[in-house]
Amino acid sequence: MKRGRPERTLYVIAYDISDDRRRTRVHKALSGFGRWTQYSLFECHLTEKEMVALRGKILPLLSPEEDSVRFYPLCASCRAKVETIGSEGPEEEVVFVV
Repeated sequence: MKRGRPERTLYVIAYDISDDRRRTRVHKALSGFGRWTQYSLFECHLTEKEMVALRGKILPLLSPEEDSVRFYPLCASCRAKVETIGSEGPEEEVVFVV
């Protein structure tokens, strides 16, 4: 835990969902947890608790025989080595609650 904040891990989340309706629902669920960076790719900075919640939201939306969602965790060392050409790289958003 850093300064009273739970440890967050950067996850690259990729999905391959053939059905438009299911794909839209998964996209909306992921939007609540991270940043959409590519067509079927999100970058999410998540605590363990948030990761459990995200999985719980996504699982009922999928057809396991047809759909695939992959979670790629990046350690701090790997995150520092991310190279981005073009738009900005993965940044954790800072939110202040007043």
